[in-house]
Amino acid sequence: MTDPDPQQTAAELREAFLALRSTLGQVIVGQQPVVEGVLVALLAGGHVLLEGVPGLGKTLLIKTLGRALALDVGRVQFTPDLMPADILGAHTLHETARGPEVRFEPGPIFVELLLADEINRANPRTQAALLEAMAERQVTVGGQTRPLGPPFFVMATQNPIEMEGTYPLPEAQADRFLLRLPVAAPDRAALLDILDVDARAALARIEPCLDRARLLRFQRHTAGILADADVRGRIVDLVMGTRPEHLPPALKDYVRLGASPRGAQGLLAAARARAAMAGRLHVGLDDVAAMAPAVLRHRVLLNFAARADGIDADRIIAAVVK
Repeated sequence: MTDPDPQQTAAELREAFLALRSTLGQVIVGQQPVVEGVLVALLAGGHVLLEGVPGLGKTLLIKTLGRALALDVGRVQFTPDLMPADILGAHTLHETARGPEVRFEPGPIFVELLLADEINRANPRTQAALLEAMAERQVTVGGQTRPLGPPFFVMATQNPIEMEGTYPLPEAQADRFLLRLPVAAPDRAALLDILDVDARAALARIEPCLDRARLLRFQRHTAGILADADVRGRIVDLVMGTRPEHLPPALKDYVRLGASPRGAQGLLAAARARAAMAGRLHVGLDDVAAMAPAVLRHRVLLNFAARADGIDADRIIAAVVK
């Protein structure tokens, strides 16, 4: 559906997301880059993977976002014994006056905003069940397909792989996330501010500032934002530049695989969302450069030598962007 007045929608979107950012800031302290990234992913219609130790406010963020958007929020705590049916739902047998009856009991995935907490503590089969639903926006159980959303937004968290009891998220599954954002521990000033925040009371005071219909309209507007040939060429050059054969000699031996074509699509979607949040109708090269680390860091696959030498994906991406 064509937007009759893109300029008006752009201005309305910018004001709405400024208000949304301000609303989240009433509860979430000291995590502005994470909040910004989550809003970019939401507007782009993608999912986001947060990496950090427990206790940094990730659950509070999704709850606050749900209240601010007046959307249903669900949470799944991933554990080693969690099974796909615990997420997707299952058919159960019930006794009725007419005799036994089979009913489908929906799992916690049937919400609009889902927090998948500590996703890398679950076994690979359960991880795959969630990520298939994320990619297809639907669940198939017992031969019947049921849609999810719209919107359907997953914010997953994973513990650092050095922590005990984690299953590394397979690369092909991590590729389903639009952004991967590190969640750092707050600094001293932010920690002092956090001491004065009563999270439960602050959350109770949150009033919706953006409804579902407007959010979906803003997502459609964002998907249509213009990206000229220079921007598209820059995106392709960045993605191709992460491949070992295109890297500088000092870095090429650390990379197993570069970013996938889905990474190029994701970088364009994220750059469009960043431009939309600024109220612009076109994507700039600065949007591409700003979103490249979050979009590509989980798509550049490093080898053991990189770990041994302390080289991470961000360093590879920084070299490519430069």
